[in-house]
Amino acid sequence: MAESRLACRECHHINHGDAQACDNCGSSSLTEDWAGYVVITHPERSEIAEEMNVAEPGGYALKVR
Repeated sequence: MAESRLACRECHHINHGDAQACDNCGSSSLTEDWAGYVVITHPERSEIAEEMNVAEPGGYALKVR
């Protein structure tokens, strides 16, 4: 069985299921209720990263509830 992942409600970064705070922004507002997944490798050249206000490479949820 795959480990659940938690999305940050603040920056949408995907974190390990046992995280207490977001690895990207430090927020403790994490949720299992998210949809869509995008991997951003070069945020400085990505239109999606610009739309999502993403500055760091990594996996991000497209929709977080």
